[in-house]
Amino acid sequence: MNAFNRPDWIPHVRDGMRILVTGGTGGLGRALVKMLMEGSDCKIGVHGGSQKFVSNDPRVIPIVNAFEAEADCTDAIRDFVKIAGGIDGLVVLSGGLHFSEHWKEMPAETWERDVDVNLNQPFFLARAAMQHMEEQGTSGRILLTGTESALHGGSPVSFPYAIAKRGTECMVQGLAREGAPKDILVNGLRFGFIESGFHQRWHNRSDEQMRERAELVPLKRGGHVDEAAALMTYLLSDWASFITGQMIPLTGGDWL
Repeated sequence: MNAFNRPDWIPHVRDGMRILVTGGTGGLGRALVKMLMEGSDCKIGVHGGSQKFVSNDPRVIPIVNAFEAEADCTDAIRDFVKIAGGIDGLVVLSGGLHFSEHWKEMPAETWERDVDVNLNQPFFLARAAMQHMEEQGTSGRILLTGTESALHGGSPVSFPYAIAKRGTECMVQGLAREGAPKDILVNGLRFGFIESGFHQRWHNRSDEQMRERAELVPLKRGGHVDEAAALMTYLLSDWASFITGQMIPLTGGDWL
């Protein structure tokens, strides 16, 4: 485990913001939702593919929706807008890996599934959110997620995932250019080794493997989910109003 100590202060977003977090039931999503709830009075949609986010806080809007096609993505945005009265922020943390062998053995349907989940679905979500933001005539924030490994060719078992995440970088730039005249800011986060549960869930990593991976990072630890949540919260806040079209790394110096 890492030696991260959370500071006393946390960033916060503007009160009244309506933010949807897809993949919000995972480690990163839960950390982000918790930080948003602590720092401001906003409405937070927490999406899970099959798992409902349980909270007694009236600011939380749980949405259970499995993304299988474009309509599922647009429906999730529409459902949140209907309940929250609009949308000011979208954070796409949903995604995953569906194969554990070398890409040489990967069937076509698995390749297509990984690209669909990690590239197509984020696009459909972002496009639908941007449309609602434009109709509202208000500013907006869209955050997509990449991975530092995509800059280095991915790995044999995560090749389509890395390709999809590299495509996300192009998506961030194109959407940001489109959204800028309307003050809809689009950015991405290029995560490195973050101890969010992702590697255990999708790679079946043991505790020993996690420690070995952390040793490869110059800071000798994995990133803490709160560090990721703080960066995302900052990008959703008014402090980041002059940042758009950027992929911001959070890697601990990995691959230096």
